Amino acid sequence: MSTIEHNLDELAPIGPLTDWLDAHVPELGKAPLKTAILSGGTSNVVLTLDRGEKKMVLRRPPAVPPPGAEKGVLREARILTALNGTDVPHPHCYGVCDDPELIGGRFYVMEMVDGWAPNLRDEKIHNEPPFDRMPYEYGIPYAIVDGLIALANVDYVAIGLEDYGKPGKFLERQVDRWAGQLASYPERYKGYERREFAGFAETEEWLRGNVLANEVRGIIHGDVGTPNMMFRHGPPARLAAMIDWELSTIGDPMLDMGWFTGGMRDEDDPGKEFPTALNNPANFPTKQELARYYCAGTGRDIRDFDYFSVLAKFKSGCLLEYKVAAAEAGHLPKDVGRFFARIVDQCFKETAAQVARLK
Repeated sequence: MSTIEHNLDELAPIGPLTDWLDAHVPELGKAPLKTAILSGGTSNVVLTLDRGEKKMVLRRPPAVPPPGAEKGVLREARILTALNGTDVPHPHCYGVCDDPELIGGRFYVMEMVDGWAPNLRDEKIHNEPPFDRMPYEYGIPYAIVDGLIALANVDYVAIGLEDYGKPGKFLERQVDRWAGQLASYPERYKGYERREFAGFAETEEWLRGNVLANEVRGIIHGDVGTPNMMFRHGPPARLAAMIDWELSTIGDPMLDMGWFTGGMRDEDDPGKEFPTALNNPANFPTKQELARYYCAGTGRDIRDFDYFSVLAKFKSGCLLEYKVAAAEAGHLPKDVGRFFARIVDQCFKETAAQVARLK
């Protein structure tokens, strides 16, 4: 038996899984079950399921799950199931198994989306032709924002997600959340010493002093970027599904816009180039163009966007410093650490410059 076959037998034992699918996912068909590993990582494994009808996807933790992996799987299944009755582009969730004994881990079964996804290669995001050139590439971010508009307009209480996030004061907690994570790295990564960041203090002070008085509550995807999206084949750009919902929560959904537009051109600082994973940033609209489009679709105040733009880049800097810490601890190559150190430094310089313009 090959290593892959052994892994498949361990991750998706045919007998128990077939019985469960018969009872819970009749849409998959009744033919003998065929499985294959679609992708696998340290946090989850994705398998294809085929019983002669339409293929589906099973998502579960690896055989030896990291802490919190099974909770993450169930959390993602919950939001996908809740979204089934909405117009938010997402993979339809057909069934969830909360019994870790059935196949050795909790899992859920979802739609296998027909579409294509951008891929990250050589630290740049590459789109499938013809979306790698104008005029087709220009429509990609608008298609994503269409999905974010649909998500922001969902009544999360009505679809059963009232307790999906912590109640109230989401924005007030954000600075403590991310500054605290940044401060934790010296303890978590032995050999890493806290760096000083030009612009960090000014950004932190401004964010604490300018928390929006009227917080909107809605569903946040949490990791909006083109690699976490699937698109319909052929132009024009149309979003097929938003995927990878592990970081989703309830809070102010405009934070997704600040995060998504972080590496895009800025009308307020047109000559400035920011390190970005976009392969052709000039083929994308400015962050303000997308923000105006988002506000037109959600009724949000465009004046709030500056706050989310600063907060998202502050969050990005705090998060990405873990790559620097991991490199210093010997878990990642030194050149990876140097690459991310430049990005983190630039994050806080950019936020400080933006704050100075807003004062």
